[in-house]
Amino acid sequence: MRAAAAILVTLLLGGCAAENTTTEQPAMYVNMADPGARLDVQVAASMISQYRQNNGLGSVVIDPELTRLAESQSQAMANKNKLDHDVRAPLPKRLSEAGYPATLAVENVSAGYHTMAEAFSGWRDSPPHRENMLKNGVTKMGIAATYAPNTKYKVFWTLILASTEAR
Repeated sequence: MRAAAAILVTLLLGGCAAENTTTEQPAMYVNMADPGARLDVQVAASMISQYRQNNGLGSVVIDPELTRLAESQSQAMANKNKLDHDVRAPLPKRLSEAGYPATLAVENVSAGYHTMAEAFSGWRDSPPHRENMLKNGVTKMGIAATYAPNTKYKVFWTLILASTEAR
């Protein structure tokens, strides 16, 4: 009788454990305003590439140097609590100072969006930002989101799209 009861309790506990499984949130919905949250740049590249392909354009690949430059821009905006392309310097100057051989480059910045999905939607719904995401000829990208809890916007975003190919 005790053995049967022990088996029954084990089965019941096993059933409870199975019900407590968690599903991971899709990377595009990770809240970048949560301390320690990390932007999945590959998911961002896939999302932007799919959007470009849906509009008859080529995909883009992550460029580590553009990502570093995007991180620097997002951090500069966060440090000054200011949404501004030129918070440190205009994009052409930042690229030149970094020795990045861009033959074509555009940039989207934004602030206040907490997820990649929100930032993407905001850019897609803004004509100048949409135009940048659909810029013909860009093949590389860098993207960053910086969390700054003591600022007005909390999260600062930068997307840089570029090409290094001769035009």
